[in-house]
Amino acid sequence: MKKKKLIAMLLAGGQGSRLGVLTNRMAKPAVPYGGKYRIIDFPLSNCVNSDIDTVGVLTQYEPLELNAYLGTGQAWDLDRLRGGVYVLPPYVTGDRGQWYSGTANAIFQNMAFIDQFDPDDVLILSGDHIYKMDYHLMHLEHMRTGADCTIAVLKVPMEEASRFGIMNTDAQNRIVEFEEKPQAPKSDKASMGIYIFSWKTLKDYLLRDSASANSHNDFGKDIIPSMLSDGLSMFAYPFTGYWKDVGTISSLWEANMDLICDPPKLDLYDKDWRIYSKNAVMPPHFVSSDAHVEGSLVTEGSNVYGNVYHSVLFSGCHIGQGAVVRDSVIMPGAVIGDGATVLKAIVGENARVGAHTLIGCPKQDGDPAYDNSLTGDITLIADSIELPAGKRVPAGMVVSKLTADTLSDNGGASL
Repeated sequence: MKKKKLIAMLLAGGQGSRLGVLTNRMAKPAVPYGGKYRIIDFPLSNCVNSDIDTVGVLTQYEPLELNAYLGTGQAWDLDRLRGGVYVLPPYVTGDRGQWYSGTANAIFQNMAFIDQFDPDDVLILSGDHIYKMDYHLMHLEHMRTGADCTIAVLKVPMEEASRFGIMNTDAQNRIVEFEEKPQAPKSDKASMGIYIFSWKTLKDYLLRDSASANSHNDFGKDIIPSMLSDGLSMFAYPFTGYWKDVGTISSLWEANMDLICDPPKLDLYDKDWRIYSKNAVMPPHFVSSDAHVEGSLVTEGSNVYGNVYHSVLFSGCHIGQGAVVRDSVIMPGAVIGDGATVLKAIVGENARVGAHTLIGCPKQDGDPAYDNSLTGDITLIADSIELPAGKRVPAGMVVSKLTADTLSDNGGASL
């Protein structure tokens, strides 16, 4: 097989436990976003737009939906004869086999896959971030400096820097120190979890890391610190565009809201940097003459008969007559019944909200007890849930199959 200069390895096996019921049956990178996309569309599109034609996608947790979505990679122009997209789950070899125990271990288990392309360098990506980035420019800088490792960094407010892995650099962006979530950060350059390694160098460190009984098998905790302590040439690559880690309910909601602010924080209609996705052919959206839509993103295949304010509607969803949807994300195929009200909520795929049900209303005596530690004041309706008519779902509640039967009647009230 022809030698490659650079291939990408995309870590897409995360459970996404902080996304709660949205990831009960799918990996976090498969979660829908922005009307007609999934989170994994962004790193995949970045690869194609950066002229990277070989991408290994490492799956693990609930991979069925993600695998089906990726298919042959045709939607991203990654159905190539010499390269393309490859789904790489953990597998048994001989009498050995194990789940990926960390980010570095996931790459270690797929060294044979990488070796067949004999690349000069390997790009390591995460499948759960939303951003647009030219990896080709990063690779050019990696080659210019002759680095063993180049790490993309994003400037964050100093008061938030203690939440991140921080790269301390000299005037030439050479990394001189790495601090994982430091209490007193010396720099505002946060690691984005995007790395380019010399494959020969990385392979040596992966082998040593695998042999260490005390390792976490993680890039941030083990591989990067080991390279630094050994004095390898490591550089930071500054990134200045939009970047969002959508690992929580609030960050997923905020990322969708970022698309409908004025101006949008992320342009999904940039013809020079297209974001590709795999979507069924849908008819145009329909908005009835009695409906009202304001400051919202309404995707193809949606039918709107009610009132929608500052919300994101995905393909195939239905907003009934007299319904009010405000500051919310309505996932694919969801149905909001006539006269229902949805305030600051995420309604999962194919969920059905009964007529005159109130979602996101103030909590009252008689409402069931619930834990909103994952949601705050954002109400979350799980995929494929059917809510009977005339119920009330207080703000911050998570409605799953276990809790749907506990809801109180709304007593004919409205918001």
